[in-house]
Amino acid sequence: MPKERPLWRGPAFRLCLLSAALFLCLQLGMRRSWCPEEKPRAAAAGRSPPPSRGTERQAAAATAGRRRVTYVRSGRRGSAGPACCPLQPPGGRRRKTVRWHIELQPWASPTPSLNYEALRFLKYISTAQISCEHMNLSSLKGYSETTKKPWSVCLDERFSLIHRIRSKQCRLYSLGLGNDDNQFEISMANSGCEVHRFDPSIKSAHIHEGQHLWYHRLSIDWRDPNPAIAPHKLHSNTKKLGTILNEFGHQKIDVLKADVESAEWKILENLILEDVVEQIGQLVVEVHIHWPGFEVSGNDSTVVRYWYSLLRELELKDFRLFHTYKDLSKPQMFLKKEAFNASSCYTLSWVNTRWK
Repeated sequence: MPKERPLWRGPAFRLCLLSAALFLCLQLGMRRSWCPEEKPRAAAAGRSPPPSRGTERQAAAATAGRRRVTYVRSGRRGSAGPACCPLQPPGGRRRKTVRWHIELQPWASPTPSLNYEALRFLKYISTAQISCEHMNLSSLKGYSETTKKPWSVCLDERFSLIHRIRSKQCRLYSLGLGNDDNQFEISMANSGCEVHRFDPSIKSAHIHEGQHLWYHRLSIDWRDPNPAIAPHKLHSNTKKLGTILNEFGHQKIDVLKADVESAEWKILENLILEDVVEQIGQLVVEVHIHWPGFEVSGNDSTVVRYWYSLLRELELKDFRLFHTYKDLSKPQMFLKKEAFNASSCYTLSWVNTRWK
């Protein structure tokens, strides 16, 4: 009787084994084609450990450096001025927690009253909180007596501005709306300060004049543009001051001058809520009180209480009022009323006593 051959030596078994191997190969190939992201994972697991955080930061910094763009050029044709304000990559600086509203001060009287609120507010903006002996720019190089408005800065030795001017390290931001009075900016630039004037009415996007003066066709607002609206459909290029600082790569402003025709209240509120005001050394602002201001609502007593609360927030941030100017050339109006012997316009100057 012939000896039986084992089953695993038979042709049928070999055919089944070959079919199973072929089926397995097809499954693996199809899985890789469906999930291509598994390839780098497997390669990383089998070849080398993931890069450290330091390596990732170095690579990100190198990439950001290559993408940095210097976009401001000289106002003269055919000449390239010194580089100014390189665009920074988004998210480069850690932002603080943003408040949604300021803390309103208690009413000036047991019951809301425009008379009491107005008297408290007007007394506050008319009384210096700290003395400053040197506010005259005549000691600065290039100063001219043709300055039309009293834009006063404190140049006392106990504050840092005069020292930063001497060392040519100061920076001035000027916010305006078509105002031709730029003698203050020119004087500060001639003294060696880096001056940036933001005015949406200028013709070119960025103009460089002299050695230290730049003009930007930008309007500083209390909000950034709506990202859902295409840039070419926007009427003007408006951004928050904090956004400009991030994009320009500026950490501090020694002097912020603002003459923004009743937009100052909401801009000031934004600077306080986002803690941008802490990056400012001295604040010189023209305030308008003949009407509530852009997007400021409520009855008259509520509006004045809001104004007063904003200025008290500055005091809580260690700002002190050292100079106040009542413009008698403007109509004597307070919330559309000829009342309280008030001018419609005041120029107020604060110094950050913690500024280094």
